[in-house]
Amino acid sequence: MVGPTRSKLKEAASQPLHSSGSVQCRRRRRITGAGEPETEEEPHGEVEKSELPLPVGRRNLPGGARPCSPRRTRNLNAQKCMQIDVVTKALFLRRFQFLSCYLEQLLNKLHVLRRRQFSGRATICIAAFLGLLHWIHLVTLFENDRHFSHLSSLEREMTFRTEMGLYYSYFKTIIEAPSFLEGLWMIMNDRLTEYPLVINTVKRFHLYPEVIIAFWYRTFMGIMNLFGIEAKTCWNVTRVEPLNEVQSCEGLGDPACFYVGVIFILNGIMMGLFFVYGSYLSGTQLGGLITVLCYFFNHGEATRVMWTPPLRESFSYPFLVLQMFVLTMILRTSNSSRKHFAALCLSNVAFMLPWQFAQFILFTQIAALFPMYVVGYIEPNKFRKIIYMNMISVLLCFVLMFGNPMYLSSYYSSSLLMTWLIQGCGWFCGTIILKFLTSKLLGVSDHIRLSDLIAARILRFTDFDTLIYTCAPEFDFMENATPLRYTKTLLLPVVMVITYFIFKKLVFHTLQLGAFAALAILIMRLKLFLTPHMCVMASLICSRRLFGWLFCRVRFENVIFSLLTVMSLQGCANLHNQWSIIGEFNNLPQEELIQWIQYNTRPDAVFAGAMPIMASVKLSTLHPIVNHPHYEDADLRARTKTVYSVYSRKSAKEVRDKLLELHVNYYILEEAWCVVRTKPGCSMLEIWDVEDPSNAANPPLCSMLLKNERPYFSTVFQNSVYRVLKVN
Repeated sequence: MVGPTRSKLKEAASQPLHSSGSVQCRRRRRITGAGEPETEEEPHGEVEKSELPLPVGRRNLPGGARPCSPRRTRNLNAQKCMQIDVVTKALFLRRFQFLSCYLEQLLNKLHVLRRRQFSGRATICIAAFLGLLHWIHLVTLFENDRHFSHLSSLEREMTFRTEMGLYYSYFKTIIEAPSFLEGLWMIMNDRLTEYPLVINTVKRFHLYPEVIIAFWYRTFMGIMNLFGIEAKTCWNVTRVEPLNEVQSCEGLGDPACFYVGVIFILNGIMMGLFFVYGSYLSGTQLGGLITVLCYFFNHGEATRVMWTPPLRESFSYPFLVLQMFVLTMILRTSNSSRKHFAALCLSNVAFMLPWQFAQFILFTQIAALFPMYVVGYIEPNKFRKIIYMNMISVLLCFVLMFGNPMYLSSYYSSSLLMTWLIQGCGWFCGTIILKFLTSKLLGVSDHIRLSDLIAARILRFTDFDTLIYTCAPEFDFMENATPLRYTKTLLLPVVMVITYFIFKKLVFHTLQLGAFAALAILIMRLKLFLTPHMCVMASLICSRRLFGWLFCRVRFENVIFSLLTVMSLQGCANLHNQWSIIGEFNNLPQEELIQWIQYNTRPDAVFAGAMPIMASVKLSTLHPIVNHPHYEDADLRARTKTVYSVYSRKSAKEVRDKLLELHVNYYILEEAWCVVRTKPGCSMLEIWDVEDPSNAANPPLCSMLLKNERPYFSTVFQNSVYRVLKVN
């Protein structure tokens, strides 16, 4: 129902809000083997109680001073001053006597907490509270950034830019279909995404999260409708001129709110997993708290789920935390049960299904485990079981993804097979050779993957496809300021000290840390693996097994309190900076474009253009498109190169003919793309000059089309950002 009208102030900004966030109109946001110690048994005797400090000033005051003697009249003034001074000190100290006792008791409790054995029920309760806290944090940041609760349905869809909008469009298709099965069939036989091809988008884009959430949404709405319960409240929202009034709905009945809400709940649960993981690794709940605090203090370096919820990492990474926790339990326990290995297999599947890059992360895990097995840190029987579970998980994903050959042609699957064939240094070379052989046999050698981007970074190889990726800020090298930000919160110094002392005792976690660090340096987006793992490693500062020799010389409480105090100085400032981000989404040029397409073109009109805007066109207008932001597939990259030739130096006739071969009716030209340059060598003209040097002397086609698009194109719509060209 439509409730009372409420106003919201909006800036009528012409610039779009990027997924990285905006301030006001626009802003940037920027294992038992010998290698893993057994869980140490704590003494079961009572913890010695520290005596409470004796009350200060327990002497009889002011009688503690001698009575005045008549024979000492000349010292009377001095004695009175001494009495006044003693009385003053006594009164002052008595007032703070309670505080002194309280602090002493707090230190004793902290000492007991450090020595307390890993307790299941208490740990789960604390984990649930921390998960709730993280959920609130994410929801608050997301709402502050976009004012999401006050946006219309179209505006909410426009906030999901680039590949986020593409993923959300399939969720929208399922919930708007007559039935769940019909919606599932529609996205498995999709003709809108790469017109006129029919593709299985679940197989291509790893859409199991959208399928599951859509099923939950339809079930939820069915229950609400069955009992006649309103699941959302709608309002008429008045916007400043020239924006017209729109309807905005709040509640889980709104599809976008439900979709984003599930993502934030999952990542809230992830924080509970971090606490459990840190507590288990360090042997004390205080270690888990340090993990959580380090994560919060470095939140901007650890995740971007609050700015870009629909990305694949938002669904996938929480299951990697679970997988590494289960693997740590297996490596630390001499006789692991079948439940542990089954949990390892299932968490592997849950990690790989939503994200195409997950297999390379698991490859780094096998690369850390294999040398430990070779030198005897892991028992052969245990290592074989781990490899078996990983193989089963690959096969399960292969089946669930309708025979997606990328699961069988990855470095991960090749490394699993090579563990049975080659021992020693030849394992790595064998993995690379087997990977390329399987890629050729399965016909997926042209698919670009994370490993290809890393190779391009190391070998400094550039072509059109790699430049499209590496010119994006998230695929650039790690920023020089990132280690400094780690240092200000003491995360980097603490982890370096811990790594120095525990390398031979926690080999797996140290090797995994090195792998994550190398990935993060090469590709900035992969900080999401490095930063949380550093937070988990920081929990080991509380381990008596590792640092008992230190705490025999220095009071444990003093070390931890001092550490947390210094961490919190910059950590609290980081949190304050996040909470101070206040913005509101509006993108009038894109809204005008979407509305023009909806009301002025046929439903079967085919569109082409830059990848980010194509996702929005498909999501909000349901028109066919020929290219989209999911750039890993070889055929899609060839289509995108044809579409992007508008920004090259080719002739207009050649570009027009290529677009007609793709059945394109309208081309959305963005004037900024003609001249935008994120960094040296990354403008579209510079990228095309690398790809097509034969035309380097010709004038840019984009500039020519802006002056006179005829006779091969004609302008049918234009505003301050977009120009729609009809292909003649």
